[in-house]
Amino acid sequence: TTASFMPQQLSSRCHGLDKAIISQMNTPLGSKLVYDGEKKRTAQINAEFFSTFPKVSPFSNKTRASCAVVGNGGILANSQCGKMIDSAEFVIRCNLPPVSDGYEKHVGSKTNLVTVNPSILLDKYGSLMKRRRPFVEKLSNYGDSMMLLPAFSYGMNTPVSLRAFYTTEDFKSPIRPLFLNPQYLESLADFWKSQGVKALRLSSGIMMTSLALEICDNVHLYGFWPFSIHPHSFQDLSNHYYDNKPAKKNVHAMPTEFNLLLKLHTQGVLQLHLGDCEPAQPEQTS
Repeated sequence: TTASFMPQQLSSRCHGLDKAIISQMNTPLGSKLVYDGEKKRTAQINAEFFSTFPKVSPFSNKTRASCAVVGNGGILANSQCGKMIDSAEFVIRCNLPPVSDGYEKHVGSKTNLVTVNPSILLDKYGSLMKRRRPFVEKLSNYGDSMMLLPAFSYGMNTPVSLRAFYTTEDFKSPIRPLFLNPQYLESLADFWKSQGVKALRLSSGIMMTSLALEICDNVHLYGFWPFSIHPHSFQDLSNHYYDNKPAKKNVHAMPTEFNLLLKLHTQGVLQLHLGDCEPAQPEQTS
């Protein structure tokens, strides 16, 4: 069995407040970064890279009272959870999910931080090599939130992450692009391995949950349910609340991660929301 888990343990091993995000403070000019996805690859921090880093970590010394981490699981479809999600002080979303066109009723629309997997930039936005406006229009759904990119996890992520950074600058988007620190991801992977997660790669969901456990007093998870049947109504669920595209095989250990999150829920470390948020109101008859 795994040791009982405390956010303090996570903080003392991963130091997310100062280290999760690359800053000029924790990654000085001339320093070397080791890619967490390709250990043999390093990046030398030149003036160009350095100029894209914020001066200090956006999280140092700031804790938030309540955070909602919103996964993209099909369990959120028709869940009426939007209001509840938006009531959190800080809302984290993963991989540019839809938050308009009727989805907001179920998933909310408030966003303080959104992650971007570079494979999305590749598949949906032509690696930002041609027209970049569609990408900027997509970002306009997230207001002035932070946009988190794993720029130094794999070699192919770096140029496209830089292009994403420059695109927001060129189009004067209010979004604030930030890069995930590979050193932090490395210590995070080690930490969860010690808790039993042996995956090729942690999912964005558990990465963001880990960060939330360090920066928030109360962590609420929505849309984390990696199974195809609803836990209460037993109806079939699509893979995501917005589509049924299957996850890549063998990259993430979703059920293992979920079991851990469930354990943390039982220990009162975080709250996992697995049902509809408000019963559907009967139609008003006049």
